[in-house]
Amino acid sequence: MYVNVVDLIMNDHRELERIFEQVRTQPDQRPTLVPVMITLLTAHSRAEEAEVYPAALEAGIADDVEHSQKEHIEADQLAADVAASDVDAPDFDEKLQKLIDAVTHHVEEEESKVLPGMRQAMSVERLGELGRSFAASRQQHLGERPADVTKAELEQQAANAGISGASSQSKADLSATLKDAAEDE
Repeated sequence: MYVNVVDLIMNDHRELERIFEQVRTQPDQRPTLVPVMITLLTAHSRAEEAEVYPAALEAGIADDVEHSQKEHIEADQLAADVAASDVDAPDFDEKLQKLIDAVTHHVEEEESKVLPGMRQAMSVERLGELGRSFAASRQQHLGERPADVTKAELEQQAANAGISGASSQSKADLSATLKDAAEDE
């Protein structure tokens, strides 16, 4: 029995949408919900970047993956901003809405381009293998914050985004390069 990676990713997307709605409509629950939202978003993104996007690149879905990776970089920056903010701060709603809008846009594109492309380009067995590796990676990354990214993870993001020369850059320079690439998108 396999668990299809596309189904796992879409399940996470639905869970994030549910949490977004709760965070928006239940401000009194934000101190509890925001850390859960950030944790799930970060673990999901890291698992996609480590396991799914490289496999999708190999399957020939490069343009869509590069675009999705750049959207992840933008979402990571927005998530870090939300995570560092006080939920009662006057600008919190604006920061939260920017994150929700960015992630919602990413989900819509990923579900209309990347995931169908994977279903078409990969065998059922390969999707199952990716499901197992995605789930294991997601579990490993639970509890991480957006700013907890390692240089190796930044290098993988660069590879996914089609950015060369990442290994010769310092972690700070590579982070800035990725941020610039996401802003140019």
